[in-house]
Amino acid sequence: MYNRQQKYNRPPFFAPPKRDRLFQRGDLKYIILQYLKEKPSYGYEIIRALEERFHGFYVPSPGTIYPTLQMLEEMGHVSAVEQEGKKVYTITDKGNEYLADQKEFGKRIKDQIRNWWNPENIDDIQKTMREFDKLAQFVIDGVRTADTEKLSQMRKVITSAYEELSKDQS
Repeated sequence: MYNRQQKYNRPPFFAPPKRDRLFQRGDLKYIILQYLKEKPSYGYEIIRALEERFHGFYVPSPGTIYPTLQMLEEMGHVSAVEQEGKKVYTITDKGNEYLADQKEFGKRIKDQIRNWWNPENIDDIQKTMREFDKLAQFVIDGVRTADTEKLSQMRKVITSAYEELSKDQS
């Protein structure tokens, strides 16, 4: 099968650049426990709350959240009760003890999150990312129907913008 990525030895179209992971192994269980300390919740509610807490820069998948909740339940750090067809998770005393014992761990995670993006500029960051999303969608839609001249113009504008914005990054 034809694999464009291998042929051109580059990442897939519009793939985000590789960067350090926001969380290390085991961090999410701490973050979930911290959230459950504030209020008992079901899995989807936790996903949405974390997405909001991280301003949309990190959205945990159900394939990450539910196994972590199950593991926390097996460890005795949370308990689950069925309510209206949903499993609602609550932090246990053992979970609270774990959080209390992990103060340095919690500090590292908070520092890591602060270093991941500049929280003072979060509104501008979100606006910039929305504009980038609009541009990316325009380019994706436009390249399908653009003629050679239009593609050349698009490439020049994108190249010029990249060169201008990256000047001061070195």
